[in-house]
Amino acid sequence: MTIVLGAIADDFTGATDLANNLVRSGMRCLQVIGVPGTDLDVSEVDAVVVALKSRSCPADEAVADSLAALAWLQAQGAQQFFFKYCSTFDSTARGNIGPVADALMERLGVTQTVMVPAFPVNGRTVYQGHLFVGDRLLNDSGMQHHPLTPMTDADLVRVLASQTPHPVGLVPRPVLDQGAETTRQHLAALAEQGVRHVICDTLDEHDLDVLAEACEAMPLVTGGSGLGQALPDRYRRLGWLDEIAEPGRLQPASGSALVLSGSCSRATLAQVAHFLKRHPGFSLDPLALAESDAQLQAALDFARDTLKSGGPVLVYASADPEKVKAAQARLGVERAGQLVERALGQLAATLVSEGVGRLVVAGGETSGAVVSALKLNTLRIGEQIDPGVPWTQAHLESREAPLSLALKSGNFGGVDFFTRAFEVLP
Repeated sequence: MTIVLGAIADDFTGATDLANNLVRSGMRCLQVIGVPGTDLDVSEVDAVVVALKSRSCPADEAVADSLAALAWLQAQGAQQFFFKYCSTFDSTARGNIGPVADALMERLGVTQTVMVPAFPVNGRTVYQGHLFVGDRLLNDSGMQHHPLTPMTDADLVRVLASQTPHPVGLVPRPVLDQGAETTRQHLAALAEQGVRHVICDTLDEHDLDVLAEACEAMPLVTGGSGLGQALPDRYRRLGWLDEIAEPGRLQPASGSALVLSGSCSRATLAQVAHFLKRHPGFSLDPLALAESDAQLQAALDFARDTLKSGGPVLVYASADPEKVKAAQARLGVERAGQLVERALGQLAATLVSEGVGRLVVAGGETSGAVVSALKLNTLRIGEQIDPGVPWTQAHLESREAPLSLALKSGNFGGVDFFTRAFEVLP
C-alpha cells in the first residue's frame, strides 16, 4: 500500500495542526516523530505527517532533516508532498522556510511551488502578499515579540526573498477570483519568468479550494494547515482517495489530566489566566530553574498532590514579554528556552509514568521537548478540539491504555481551551 500525501512539518504542533485538518476532511492520518528508521505499516492510513523540530535550528540542519524525511516519504510511495510551516510564516532570520523549500524542490526536480500559509478559520489571511493575524498585520500581532522567531515584517514576498536566491512572486486575489484555470495560467506565466516561489493571497476557504485545484499536479506544495483542509476533496475527485467513515476515531481516554505550557503567545497567556481562575497551577521561572532543581521538584510535588483528584492541573512557564526578556537577558535566549523545555519534558515523562493519561501541551518548542521526553514515535490523529488542534493517541510500553495527547500551537485555541479540551475528549 502507498499513501496519498506525505507531509514534512517544521515543528510538532504544526504537524498535528495539519494532520487535524486532513482528518477533518476525510483522510486517515498518522503522525510520526522524526524520520522513522524503518518502514511503517501504512496500509490503513492515507496521509503521513513527519514532525521535525526544524523551525528554529540552523538552516543546514533543517535542510538535512527535511531531505531525510522526504526520502522516507518517497519510499512509502506518496503521490504528493507537502512542506508545512506555521500560518504566521515564522522562522529564523536566515530561514528556514526558503532553504528547506529550495532543497526539497531540487531533490524532487521541480521548478516551482506555492507558498500558502493562510488559515482563514484561525484568522490568518494573506492579501497583496501581506500576512494578517485577525485584523492586524503580522508585525503588529504579538508575533514581533516571539522569543525565538520574532516576525517584524508582514510582507511575505520580501521575507521569503531574504531567504532564497531565487525569484519570489505573488498570486493576487483578483487572479484567484477568476478560478483555478486562471490561477494555473498565472503560475505558468510566472514559471516562464523563472519565479520558483509563489506567495498566494488567501482570504477564505474558497480561495484555498481554488489553490488546491490549481496546484493538484504539483509534486510539492507548501504552506500552513489551511491548504490541508482543501486537498482531500481534490484527491477524491482525482480518484486517489475513497470516502472514509470516522477517520479520526480513537480509543476511550483514561488517566488523570495535566496541562503543560511553555508558550508565551497572547492566546496562551489568556488561556493560562482563564484556567487558573478554575483550577490549580504552578508557575515555573527560568531563573529559579537555573539555580537548582528545587523548583522542578516543587512543581513535581505540587502536580502529584493535585492530580490525586484526577486533575486537571497546570504547570506553566508562560509569561508576559517583559518577564521573558528579563530572563533571556540574564541567561541568554537559548539557555532560558532549554531550561524550560527540559523541566516540562521531565515533568511529562515522570507524571505520565505515574498515571497521567490525558495531557495537553502548549507551544511548539515545548511540544517537541515533551514528545522527545516521552520517547513517542507515532501519533494517531483524532477529533478536533479547536481549529488546528486535535486530540491524538500514542501507545507507551509503560501504559496499558494509550496516552491521549493534544499538542497546541501557542497562538491557537479559544480562551477556554485548557478546560474545554478535557470536556470534549471521548
